[in-house]
Amino acid sequence: MTRPILPRAACLASVLTLAAVLPAGMAFAQVSPDQFPMQSPVGAPSAPPSEGKPSGPADHMPTPMACPSDPVDLPPELAAWTSRRPLLAARDTRSLSGAKLDPGKAIEGGLRPTSEMRYAQRPEKPGGSVSFGGLYTFSVADAGSYRVALGAAAWIDVVKAGAKAGNGTVMTSTAHGHGPDCSGIRKMVDFTLQPGTYLLQISGNAVARLPLLVTRLP
Repeated sequence: MTRPILPRAACLASVLTLAAVLPAGMAFAQVSPDQFPMQSPVGAPSAPPSEGKPSGPADHMPTPMACPSDPVDLPPELAAWTSRRPLLAARDTRSLSGAKLDPGKAIEGGLRPTSEMRYAQRPEKPGGSVSFGGLYTFSVADAGSYRVALGAAAWIDVVKAGAKAGNGTVMTSTAHGHGPDCSGIRKMVDFTLQPGTYLLQISGNAVARLPLLVTRLP
């Protein structure tokens, strides 16, 4: 059964009455206030945490990786990435003469609005009306593995030129990946290529600018 809580004045009166009837020589035991600290009222703000007290998980969010101000070291096959020249992409196969890539040399590609593009082979992911694309051509002198490195997540197709316009062969990629951290290389796609002329189709890029490198692997 819960005992009723007496007002402070009533408690004091009871103590005085009890002291009057106690035999001489008896005394109360001394009680420190620290032994029974007062409780805060319900809804009252709690005491602030002490200095140095561990805080919650929200105070320990990981810090994003900071990239160095100097260019990161790249493997030899990607070393040309930091020396790019501007080169505007073609909108169709008839205007490819001014859009030739040299394997091993990077470019700062300029793309066309998707609505202007006329691809040799329909891309698997052509992109929406507000995306950008382009066409480049390059030649392979020696058979081997070649890598297309991109500064964005655009879709690419490598097409082997055929004897007639429009009957080229879309090459199958052999590997996918991304470049070294802080390199600016967002996407890499590898192909096994034989000597010949190839068409690089780019589609679905979010902006009109695309750093690009075609290079032979060791």
